[in-house]
Amino acid sequence: ADRMLDIGFRPDIEKILRRCPEDRQTLLLSATLPGPVERLAHRYMQDPLRIDMSQDQVAAGSVDQYYITVDHDRKLTTLARLLYEQRPRQAICFCRTKRGADSLHRKLSRKLPQVEAIHGDLAQNVRDRVMKGFRSGSVRLLIATDVVGRGIDVTGVSHIINYDVPEDCDDYVHRIGRTGRLSGEAGFAFTFICPDEGDQLTNIEIRINKLLPQYQFDNFEPCRKKPRPVAAPAAPVVATPAPKAEEEEEEWAFL
Repeated sequence: ADRMLDIGFRPDIEKILRRCPEDRQTLLLSATLPGPVERLAHRYMQDPLRIDMSQDQVAAGSVDQYYITVDHDRKLTTLARLLYEQRPRQAICFCRTKRGADSLHRKLSRKLPQVEAIHGDLAQNVRDRVMKGFRSGSVRLLIATDVVGRGIDVTGVSHIINYDVPEDCDDYVHRIGRTGRLSGEAGFAFTFICPDEGDQLTNIEIRINKLLPQYQFDNFEPCRKKPRPVAAPAAPVVATPAPKAEEEEEEWAFL
């Protein structure tokens, strides 16, 4: 219900409910219970019984969470480096938009054969095929959007990567809840934070009541260091040399 309201179906939902018989039995299923959903329930349901089967808060306690400060134009390279260092058993990489998920999938699939994308614009048979491969383990990296991703419950997901920081803090909780919830093992969650997204990080930390540590790479800087202002003329900026071809291949060698 929360997602249906988010994408603009509230008038349609209310129109359907107004035409239903008064003595009906109504089940309202929602991943979260924000104000609009709660008001909808009180308006159209009679003495509703609330049952909370959420595992996300419990799961969050079994997930090691980190943030990574990254420049916009270094996100793809940073993702490759993170996969190389972490060697995830299976991972879900969340993007904010369907277009972004498709774009990332195209770039990754050139190097990594076991990568698939899933979002609401794909045909149902395609989504079924992708999820079948993910559950069987033949797909090791799944690129997903929030609408589809919050319903993924697969044993063996070791890592969650927020390639795009979620706009809503509840989405963050749902995303990281895809790991560390079914297998009994600890999971890992990494959130990419661009220099202009500090407020989103703060809001997430307030939501989960926890300060996230910054993940440190070995011999890799995902974010350019800004020169410190000085009175004397600044020293000439030396450009960081591009990685050698063999180094680039090594970063993609986790699969």
